[in-house]
Amino acid sequence: MESKTKNRKTRAQVARMAEKAFGGITLAAGEDAVRELKEGWFNAAYDVRLSDGREVILKIAPLRDAEVLAYEKNIMETEVASMRLVRENPAIPVPEIYFFDTDLDVCDSDYYFMEKLSGDNYEHVKASLAPEMQARLDQQIGVIIREINGFTGTYFGYDGNSDLRGATWKEAFIKIMDAVLEDGARKDADFGYPIDEIRAAILKHAPSMEAVTTPRLVHWDAWDLNFFAKDGKISGILDFERALWADPLMEAQFRALALFGGVSESMRGYGKTTFTHEEDERCQLYTLHLGLVMKTECYYRNYDSNFASDMAKQLMVFAMDWLKEN
Repeated sequence: MESKTKNRKTRAQVARMAEKAFGGITLAAGEDAVRELKEGWFNAAYDVRLSDGREVILKIAPLRDAEVLAYEKNIMETEVASMRLVRENPAIPVPEIYFFDTDLDVCDSDYYFMEKLSGDNYEHVKASLAPEMQARLDQQIGVIIREINGFTGTYFGYDGNSDLRGATWKEAFIKIMDAVLEDGARKDADFGYPIDEIRAAILKHAPSMEAVTTPRLVHWDAWDLNFFAKDGKISGILDFERALWADPLMEAQFRALALFGGVSESMRGYGKTTFTHEEDERCQLYTLHLGLVMKTECYYRNYDSNFASDMAKQLMVFAMDWLKEN
């Protein structure tokens, strides 16, 4: 996905970053020592081969003055902190962070090097797997997400933006939603609904969030593309940059409930297969939130396809219809 937030670098620039990170170790010979990874929508990322034979992953944040959404403030710092935190639990196969640099001396934005995961991207191979294997891996994903949600915090909201926090989940979530709507309004975003109508739907169902009393670490972006699989097991999970302290029902695995009304294998693995009306309300609010974020991103990223915009519209229409009718 092409995006104007991607801060790409030349081989020579990557070489300087690697030498700083790994004590003077240089890149391997050959043009393929630095290979861009193009699946992401926000950061620039590279598969880097070092002269000592190691392969590592380099991730580079947008420029610090890049125009981003409010919740994306300092998200690389959030990502690194979250990954280092969850590595305390061996049941979560997260790569090791080797080096995180915020000095801006060899790169004009923050960057880090991390371990390269073994295995195949689950999104890329899932369709080729037998249904039984897909079910097994999806259940493993549910277990991993449950383990991530086992970490608890002291406030709700985002580490990187203190304006989007609250002592209660209801308070924090309303701030988060207002921020996305304000980000969209600055770009005259077409949400398909008047902003006042969206806010009214949020406030109508906001009491459902009062049941959430413990801030839990939520990955939020744990789609199949962010998992790796090897030898019949999930071998890794990536992209904690959008992590926040929130309600576990914000996880991607629960969007299927809101959209399709069914229980998925990942939900079975998680151990959550029944939902109260109050939980249904929250799932629909989180689906609306995802749609608003995806739609607003389009105005900040200048994507080269309509995929995100079209998906966002579907999410928002589905959620708004449910929230208005229930």
